[in-house]
Amino acid sequence: MDEKILLIVNADDFGLSPGVNRGIIEAHEQGVVTSTSLMVRWPGAKDAAAYGRRNQSLSLGLHLDLGEWSFKEGEWVPEYVVVDSSDADAVAREVRQQIEEFRRLVGDDPTHLDSHQHVHQNDPAKSVLQQWARKLGVPLRHFTREIHYCGEFYGQTAEGLPLTETISVEALLRILECLMPGCTELACHPGYPEGLKTMYQKERELELKVLCEPRVLEKIKKLGIKLCSFRHVVNSM
Repeated sequence: MDEKILLIVNADDFGLSPGVNRGIIEAHEQGVVTSTSLMVRWPGAKDAAAYGRRNQSLSLGLHLDLGEWSFKEGEWVPEYVVVDSSDADAVAREVRQQIEEFRRLVGDDPTHLDSHQHVHQNDPAKSVLQQWARKLGVPLRHFTREIHYCGEFYGQTAEGLPLTETISVEALLRILECLMPGCTELACHPGYPEGLKTMYQKERELELKVLCEPRVLEKIKKLGIKLCSFRHVVNSM
């Protein structure tokens, strides 16, 4: 990769629900989203994968799902648990199953790997996904040197308190102005919140509006930033 400013705008949680699917598709077709990460265990996964097969301009990665935790009354409590994230054998089996399900749904390997609530930043999920990333020859969020991760476009604090000023048009424009040469992945979570039971709900629709705001694309062009997807980056690595 050269020293141009390359930007991947990756929408997490594709497949989580019909509303999230609709929002991500809208953010791709009318906004700046170029890639997305698929949650293969959820009701919207089949429709999400079908859209991805028809639209190669949107690269599809795997959003590994081992569970979700919310911060309540001063502690993190599970909303659901897929497997014990400290059990190396169980995690390895689950990762393999989710990759196999991804292949079944999409008909191809994922273009990149990441995880729900960044569970792969710690072992054993970290080691398991690092092995799979090497095997597939694809980037792994946080662990691919050539791709800087930016998680600043997110509307809550670490404890789940509202932080909507960080998902405004002005906030995104400031992020764009500060991008360094090389490739950056900007994570986002556009969607419509109906039917969701996750801690991140109304913020999704706010993100969607910002990602489709014409001023954002205008700024990208003005700054000479090149929008790309993980598929393009992998092919050039």
